[in-house]
Amino acid sequence: MIQLTNFNGETFTLNAVYIERIQSFPDTTITLFNGKKLVVKESELEVRALSTQFFEKIGLVGFQLKVGEKDDEQIV
Repeated sequence: MIQLTNFNGETFTLNAVYIERIQSFPDTTITLFNGKKLVVKESELEVRALSTQFFEKIGLVGFQLKVGEKDDEQIV
């Protein structure tokens, strides 16, 4: 779970497993797998870092990687 802030200044906790896409429009918009969109104060890079830390904590490092990739390197 990651803690984020909406534009009302309220914090909330999101299960990062449900994140499908993170974009900057310029506001950071998170699209969940169910199609719901959340706009947060944190930057896209901050959300990515929080998500990666969450995946590491629960032992799913690499879960968000595409098939055939390892970290930032392409598997030959």
